[in-house]
Amino acid sequence: MKDYSSIINNINRYVSLSSEEEENLVSIIKTSRIKKKQFIIQPGFVCHSRTYIVEGAFRVYYLDKDGKEHTVSIGVEDWFVTDFQSYIDQSPAVNFAEALEDSLIFQMRYDDIEALCKKFHNLSEYFRLTTEKAFAFSRRRVISSISNTAEERYDEYVAKYPHIVQRVPQYILASYLGMSAEFLSKIRKQKMQKS
Repeated sequence: MKDYSSIINNINRYVSLSSEEEENLVSIIKTSRIKKKQFIIQPGFVCHSRTYIVEGAFRVYYLDKDGKEHTVSIGVEDWFVTDFQSYIDQSPAVNFAEALEDSLIFQMRYDDIEALCKKFHNLSEYFRLTTEKAFAFSRRRVISSISNTAEERYDEYVAKYPHIVQRVPQYILASYLGMSAEFLSKIRKQKMQKS
């Protein structure tokens, strides 16, 4: 029997599932081991699944017209990773989702989730709440990127996710925070000198 406790615990933070709901949910989960640098989403292909990270780390990014990478999100254990626009609309993705470490993931297909949500109110409520939370987070991030300095964005991220900062390459963190790797290096150096 596979261990689904991590995703069940995640869900139980929002709603309480009955044993029938749990059984139906785990029946749609596909488990995969993903190697570092492997992609689970690529532009032009529809993102058919929500991916829950059991172990490991991922980043979602896109390439601009000049081929420059822009990191949209970084996820680690107990987080979901997806191209939300592609997943929700079932339209071709514009982002890449790449494993930053060897990882273990649970994937649930869009059609299977929709069928469960029609059948079980608690699961529908869970996916609604987590989607709203993800949307609210993305709005806060937009406001932060508009109103905060690069140093303030870095400080905010380090304060909230110190465990991620240690695991993610500096150029990816810089891309996520909207600055060059060189500028991030300068900020870190100044902070080390102050402490």
